[in-house]
Amino acid sequence: MIQLYWSPRSRSFSAIWLLEEAGLPYERVLTDITTGAQKAPEYLAVNPMGKVPGLKDGDAALGEAAAICAYIADRYPETNLAPAATDPLRARYLQWLFFSPSCIEPALIQLFTKLEVPASTAAWGSAAQTFDVLDAALQESPWILGEKFSAADIMLGSGLNFAVRLFKMVPPRPSFDAYIDRCAARAAFQRAEKIAAG
Repeated sequence: MIQLYWSPRSRSFSAIWLLEEAGLPYERVLTDITTGAQKAPEYLAVNPMGKVPGLKDGDAALGEAAAICAYIADRYPETNLAPAATDPLRARYLQWLFFSPSCIEPALIQLFTKLEVPASTAAWGSAAQTFDVLDAALQESPWILGEKFSAADIMLGSGLNFAVRLFKMVPPRPSFDAYIDRCAARAAFQRAEKIAAG
């Protein structure tokens, strides 16, 4: 059985949401980061970085929320959370699946720290560019792949919900609000919120 190592009110939310969307049986293993449980040798064998979430599925063990989303969506194609490798939408899916950790999260760090990064050295772009690009993409269709919800929406929806609604670090935009509302209306999102709250 899949084991998800998680902690309340953490980046575990996206992995919980993904597993709830997938409808796969899984066991939640509380890894309380407030007590340092993520530094225990048993957990470091799952995620050597000592961060949550972490996931075990048989002999496979991995950390990083986007990697967990990619792994589950690919390992269990019956969940329909990712286009097949031969599907033309696969490239767009991968781009947006990793947009949250590679663009949104650095943008939030820039906003939080008020760090000015010269454009010539900011490999990920800027906060303004990140949110302008995402705003334009979300105006095209209900989900990032058009009419089809995917694991990429889980990563984007989690990141935007965190940035816009929970921590209010990014000013709301009509496309962001509508997208977050669509995500939050999903039953799996609502179940994940209750679980992640502890």
